[in-house]
Amino acid sequence: MLGLGITQIISWGSIYYAFSLLIDPLAIAVAVDKPTIVGAFSIALLVAGLASAPVGSAVDRHGGRWVMAAGSVLGAACLVALAHVQSVAQLYSVFVGLGLAMAATLYDPAFAVLGQVFREGQRKAITALTLFGGFASTVFWPLTQWLIEGRGWQGALMVLGLLNLVVCAPVHLLMLSGRTLSAEATGGKRPVDRTALQSVLRDSRFYWLCLAFTGNALVFSAMSVHLISLLQDKGLTLAQAAWIGALIGPMQVLGRIMEYVFLSKIHPARVGMLAMWLLPVALALLAVLGGQMAGLAAFALLYGASNGVMTIVRGAIPAELYGRENYGTVNGAMATPVLVAKAAGPIAASLVIAVSTGGSGLVWLLAAVAAASAGLFTLTLRTRSPERADVIVRGRS
Repeated sequence: MLGLGITQIISWGSIYYAFSLLIDPLAIAVAVDKPTIVGAFSIALLVAGLASAPVGSAVDRHGGRWVMAAGSVLGAACLVALAHVQSVAQLYSVFVGLGLAMAATLYDPAFAVLGQVFREGQRKAITALTLFGGFASTVFWPLTQWLIEGRGWQGALMVLGLLNLVVCAPVHLLMLSGRTLSAEATGGKRPVDRTALQSVLRDSRFYWLCLAFTGNALVFSAMSVHLISLLQDKGLTLAQAAWIGALIGPMQVLGRIMEYVFLSKIHPARVGMLAMWLLPVALALLAVLGGQMAGLAAFALLYGASNGVMTIVRGAIPAELYGRENYGTVNGAMATPVLVAKAAGPIAASLVIAVSTGGSGLVWLLAAVAAASAGLFTLTLRTRSPERADVIVRGRS
């Protein structure tokens, strides 16, 4: 667990979070505007979403060793290549590769690995792993900035790539299992149970949950890009807005600790309902508040806790509903629209701001989307008692 936790910090920090500090130098290097650079990152998220299901299926079949090690090697190569891009075509090609690396190294394949190793203890393992991942931005934003100041942005990318190659790839290769537990029991690689997968895909709740998760992710994605400007619209200085934004990361970690200590015995469907409804409440609070710092700190608490717990819920729900035998494939399929929403969220929010009178309209719209997603999640999982929700797959035997 410790090794996988370290690789999650490095993978998230170098492949995902470092991007925000590289927008300006990349725009200068390629001689394009910032939206073009942000568009490349959106393409990476889109590719990651489309690749999630095939990657999850590969983890189901072969275990996580080669999949995640290959992802780390690809991530290293793409970070090094990014330091040398000179055209838009090269830029977007590199970010396609980074999208594939995200799909093979971030939470979704790691959650599938934890399901194979810990089985019934997967949810607690997911919570513990996300506690590591929650520190990725805390570690890598200052580290990347320090590297840029000392070595230049190209030198920083070379170091980030080297971390993926000399730390993440060997850890994945040496510490993760190359075979699933079922494969070890049968002496070979375990094939994906197509019949079980067809049962999942015939369940209407699968699609409603995908829609609920997608709406929730779209809101968080949109807010992640526009939060600082929304806070400044309320009269906060840049420093004050950054202080409120900086509270969200620790609140995510706090939410995950609360889930681990106090909520781990409660069915993830019920925990998910709580986390889902915290989001529209937080956004409504943001919409009605002025520039009161105490009230905005309360917003950051609710918003961060919701985001932190939802990462765990989205990882735990597929196993609770559909079993663990094909977890990687099912979770990957659920992750596909979520990652697409993450790619589209900032762009959609920018369009809303452009046609509305200001940020207030965007906040209320996002609150409505969050409430609709929470309502859909609640109604979907109340159609069947949570304690019996996993009979679709396990009831076949």
